[in-house]
Amino acid sequence: MNLNDSFYAEQSVLGAVIRDSKCIDEIIFLESRDFLDERNELIWKVMKYLYERELPIDIITITAEYQKFKRVEDMGGVSYLSNLASAVPTSANVRYYANIVRSKGHRKRIKDLAKKLDEAADGDYESDDELFAAVDELVDETRPQKVSNMRSFAETRTSYYDHLKHKAAKLFTGLFKQFDEWAMLWIGWLYIIAGRPGVGKTAKALQLAYGIAKFNPNAGPVLIYSQEMDENEVKDRMVAMVAEVNYPRLINKGGEGGFTENEWAKINAAYDEIEKLNIYVQDSAGVTIDEIRATARAFKKKYGKIAAIIVDYLQIMEIPQRKNENRAQAIGRVTRTAKQIARNMKFVFILLSQLDRSADDEEPKLRHLKESGSIEQDADVVEFLWFNPKSQMQKGLKIIDSIFAKGRNVGLNRFKYIFRWWHQKYVEVPKEKEDK
Repeated sequence: MNLNDSFYAEQSVLGAVIRDSKCIDEIIFLESRDFLDERNELIWKVMKYLYERELPIDIITITAEYQKFKRVEDMGGVSYLSNLASAVPTSANVRYYANIVRSKGHRKRIKDLAKKLDEAADGDYESDDELFAAVDELVDETRPQKVSNMRSFAETRTSYYDHLKHKAAKLFTGLFKQFDEWAMLWIGWLYIIAGRPGVGKTAKALQLAYGIAKFNPNAGPVLIYSQEMDENEVKDRMVAMVAEVNYPRLINKGGEGGFTENEWAKINAAYDEIEKLNIYVQDSAGVTIDEIRATARAFKKKYGKIAAIIVDYLQIMEIPQRKNENRAQAIGRVTRTAKQIARNMKFVFILLSQLDRSADDEEPKLRHLKESGSIEQDADVVEFLWFNPKSQMQKGLKIIDSIFAKGRNVGLNRFKYIFRWWHQKYVEVPKEKEDK
């Protein structure tokens, strides 16, 4: 028997199950669509039907199911089942046969996908976004169904002790001492920073980008997606933060008299420092999660690792809605993908988000996340930046509450910051001095 022939591999799988029905547990990952022969596909469907109902799987029970619908001949008759059982001397190699069937099924579906994509390209769509949404659906349909890969404690003992011998993968912010002492940034996190306009979400994110790149020089690049500001506006904010040059003067090019010599010296020193850091900026509007994933793959291939990706901000990303999908569900699909990318490629994904207007008059809660979908479910950490309108200004400075409403592995916490908007900079308020 040539095992490269999918038909014989299919027969070997079915014959092995008829000989020893218990072996189906090893190959339950097979889908009926993996079988290329229609007769074999139908037999596998019946086998899974019996399996799911904890009924015996043998020539008699399989035949009985076909007889219910008067379709015995569709399976080739009882003789075909008998031949399947006798053609396989043992069920010991059933998983090997099943992997061949699975692989052949994948290739067949990919070929079918190519035809469907060709048809989709000629379809009538109102926009390119609808076209790409249709393509996404076709690709998702082609992917194999996920099957549990349960493993015992005994099987995973070695890997667990290897895990214990290595420190938890975290990054310093370097600029927020209280946060670093409490949690730090965990590799694989989807970290949401949310707030109403004007609280300094972008300033905090850029400060994190600078801190990650400066204090974790071997962690890989930091990628920033700016959708509202162009590249030079991002640089203005970061230079103002590092140089502590007056931000309004910076964006106005120093006013009528231009910059002073002292200001130029500070700007040059700050730019020289930032230039040495592994930070990249893309300033295009309407970025997609697929584009982010593709860029991340390219950077990981080039540099071996990525420290963080920052997207400013979620709700203005290009998020096409699939058929029968509402906006919240589409956003949820993006956050799930973002989480998956962060875990698989091992970096921190920092995603900025808006809050509903209802958060203007009360302390923000998870329910205030705008078009929340599954944001709060997918996020490892949710940080709210909130200016309490009832709080007292501290010597004319705006005090921002940093509220960690969700913290996987770290719990909940809150900090206070002075937001020096003229430097686009957050400065910690030590906890012991908060109430003085």
